[in-house]
Amino acid sequence: MRKPIAALALVLATPAMAEVARLDLQPPTPAFAGASFGSTGAYERLVGRATLSLDPADPHNAIIADIALAPRNAAGRVEAVTEVVILRPVRAFAGNGTLLVEVPNRGRELEGQLYNDVNGANGLLQGRDAGNGFLMRQGYTMVWVGWQADIPSGDARGAGLRLEAPIVPNVTGVSREEFLFDNTTNPATGTLTYPAATRDGATLTVRAQADDPRVTPPDLRFRFIDDKTIEITRPAGFDAGALYEFIYTAKDPAVQGIAFAAMRDVAAFLRRDRSAANPLATDGRPTVDRAILHGVSQSGRVVRDYLYLGFNEDERGRQVYDAMLPHIPGSRRSYTNARFSQPGRNPTPHGDRHYPADQFPFTYGVTEDHLTGARDGLLLRCRLTNTCPRIMQTDSEYEFWGARASLLVTDTQGRHIDLPAEVRAYANVGHPHFATSNAVAAPIDRCALPVNPLSAGASGRALLVAMEAWLREGVEPPVSRYPSIAQGTLVPPAGQYAGLTPLGYRGTVGPAQLVDNTVVPPVVRGEYVVLVPRVDADGNAVGGLRQPVTEVPRATYTGWNPRSAGFAPGALCYNTGAAVPFAATKAEREAAGDPRLSIAERYPTPDAYVAAVAATAQRMAVERLLLAEDVAAITAAAQADTLARFRR
Repeated sequence: MRKPIAALALVLATPAMAEVARLDLQPPTPAFAGASFGSTGAYERLVGRATLSLDPADPHNAIIADIALAPRNAAGRVEAVTEVVILRPVRAFAGNGTLLVEVPNRGRELEGQLYNDVNGANGLLQGRDAGNGFLMRQGYTMVWVGWQADIPSGDARGAGLRLEAPIVPNVTGVSREEFLFDNTTNPATGTLTYPAATRDGATLTVRAQADDPRVTPPDLRFRFIDDKTIEITRPAGFDAGALYEFIYTAKDPAVQGIAFAAMRDVAAFLRRDRSAANPLATDGRPTVDRAILHGVSQSGRVVRDYLYLGFNEDERGRQVYDAMLPHIPGSRRSYTNARFSQPGRNPTPHGDRHYPADQFPFTYGVTEDHLTGARDGLLLRCRLTNTCPRIMQTDSEYEFWGARASLLVTDTQGRHIDLPAEVRAYANVGHPHFATSNAVAAPIDRCALPVNPLSAGASGRALLVAMEAWLREGVEPPVSRYPSIAQGTLVPPAGQYAGLTPLGYRGTVGPAQLVDNTVVPPVVRGEYVVLVPRVDADGNAVGGLRQPVTEVPRATYTGWNPRSAGFAPGALCYNTGAAVPFAATKAEREAAGDPRLSIAERYPTPDAYVAAVAATAQRMAVERLLLAEDVAAITAAAQADTLARFRR
């Protein structure tokens, strides 16, 4: 039986070679009230802080923006501290041997919602909500590494993991903030990412839509509350969805690019170090021998950046992660490795569009930017060092409308390209950006249609099992399920949804733009071709991974949703799709002028509907796109829902 230990203060003996110079951990505590998960058994939770020690002259670190200007310790190294949480099996070698590292999304854990059907962020990380227990039953050792320096520190339960990055002294520069309030509060308060070096020379503009000219109406005003907070008096004639742009002289930039070194070095240490300093080593043997890097949305974009910038090779030349699972990034990356970076920025069809977070290269293989002549790809650097991982990128349908996802499988002029051999891509047809397993279709004020509630958990679990088999046994995973030009399932947005008047689609799509950020405010210099999934007569997409809910539909599920009146109408809502149910009967749909077949016309009996759902789920299981447990759950849910409807 493992003995309780006092707080660990683990210091490596050779700091010149030590990327993790110190790991301070609190004593382990039981996770999930001591519950046991299959053959893996019980889990325990460790919380602590890792001190990173980086040689700024090392080529592996030199790509980090401003690291050469950062303060150094007596050994000439740059230090940073990251918050770390570990969930490990209590029995050291009872797990599956895979280290699953999640990049927190704005400091939050999300993989519990994705894989374990937990209904809130941080429930898994805090060891309080196991959900369906999937990740523990699979035997993963789970780790979260703080990487954002611009968020508040977490509370005692471990939420809000962050990076304490060094500040570059005596540096000022122009910084730009964009505020989208989506409310009518007036005056409104805006928080600046960096403190103002001076309050002189700051400017504020407003525009109704992202591509409108910036204007300064006479009743638009601002004042500093303090060096990091402004109050904005909003002008007449602009609705809740207006964009406010504040440009000022900032100071104290953090060396935010150390985020990538944190993900690299903590994982490399936990995976490979054999000393007693490693909490994942027992009797001189690491308990893990594989590592997967995972991220959701913002952090999925960071995973793509980590790969692109070459951080999958550690300072000793070793490959860090065997696999990467970026979930719902589209073709975007992040605004992290730059002076006065803003890693929280999220380019959408309406807001944050002009930040350098989704610029070329967009895809994994090397392609040419026809607007600039540049040739690049996300795998270019790891190819040179033989450290490329296996990759499964999963996207929702929203990513095609809001995150330029077509550029993953086309060049910049919209021509077909094949993905590299070590990359698979899967698009969950009809899905919004992200939804929990208990989500329901419901209206929200900024969107014109009820929001889409579909969750990607079932397909995510099957693909994670397939990734494990790919790594462990060399079993090829399911072929990519992604709309493509070659299959005729990726098309221009114009003309889509023709005749489907209940949906109200007007051809809007979030553009992919070449943005010149060498000038402030930035200037759009050109546009890339953006395509969207082809849809069937119901308005449901035909390319990608169609789960039973879209293969045997009772509604149209879209990856887009128009912004409603009063919230910048004409643009699309961010991160949401729409759910528009079919009419119950033929008479009802004809009265409404709805060309989509009614429920009664599609499924003559409740049993016919349930049988169609079950057959689709079973077929997907044969294709390794659903697990047996999810086939049973989906079939049971169809039976229960149909019975409830029949009784009404």
